[in-house]
Amino acid sequence: MNPTFYKSLARLNKVVLPSFTKRRLDLAKAKKWQLAIIGYRAYVTCRSLED
Repeated sequence: MNPTFYKSLARLNKVVLPSFTKRRLDLAKAKKWQLAIIGYRAYVTCRSLED
């Protein structure tokens, strides 16, 4: 898919999904669903930065 799609998806994720960095979440103590959200957000962000 094109980066424009991922850029809009990243903006939507920023509004809808929680930010664990603002909550100072320790990755060693994170639950599986929190790690899944972190991984998903990282994947979308990397894809949106590709040109």
